[in-house]
Amino acid sequence: MNIIIIEDELRTARSLETIIKEIKPNARITGQYQSVEDSVAALSETAQPDLIFMDIQLADGLSFEIFKSVKITCPVVFCTAFDEYSMEAFKSNGVDYVLKPFSKENIKEALRKVDDLKNFFQQKTTPDIESLLQRLSPQSGKTSFLVFKNQKYATVQTDNIAFFYIRNDSTSLMCFDGQEYTLSQSLDNIAASVSAKQFFRVNRQYLVNFKAIKEVEHYFLRKLYVKLVIDMPEKLLINKEKSHSFLNWMEDR
Repeated sequence: MNIIIIEDELRTARSLETIIKEIKPNARITGQYQSVEDSVAALSETAQPDLIFMDIQLADGLSFEIFKSVKITCPVVFCTAFDEYSMEAFKSNGVDYVLKPFSKENIKEALRKVDDLKNFFQQKTTPDIESLLQRLSPQSGKTSFLVFKNQKYATVQTDNIAFFYIRNDSTSLMCFDGQEYTLSQSLDNIAASVSAKQFFRVNRQYLVNFKAIKEVEHYFLRKLYVKLVIDMPEKLLINKEKSHSFLNWMEDR
């Protein structure tokens, strides 16, 4: 079985590859891609695999965009941190899902379902991508976050958040007014829950609101230096691999 993994977190992709090979020693991982752009290019130029494991939110947008450019005729197992409403959308279109953070048992069950549904997938049925995009459109992102500070709970509106970031292994949010709160969720889960049009994962540490960006400059080694409307504790840099996707996201308003 030839399998492609589309996942923008390298550690998650490696973990998934290890688990797949433990369950199916004869499986071959024929490609790993981190963005919509790279996935479209690869799937357009090479023969399609027997199965794709596909993250939902990639560095440059929702993975459902891939289906707009490439006709995918193999089964797809989506990896997602979205709520049950979205999962029902996947199931109603005959596509399985794995909830992050996944385990070996989750992947084993997904592979079993793919084997059981082999006849179904041979009909080359693909998901209703337009319907999924409507349900997971940028407007459907999380609108507020529950925070706890000074022994009190409060909600912070997502529109008031300049960026989310990781510091000392903890995830925090920074508001435009300078208020800062620590969150219990991982940055991966937060990125999957907010609007992909409103927020961009510029690197492993920072998830930035479009409204917080003041200007962008070219930097050394083809990187981009992102300046925000509020003070930052460090320079916010985007590597050359993500630069193109980031600029496309900036332009897509």
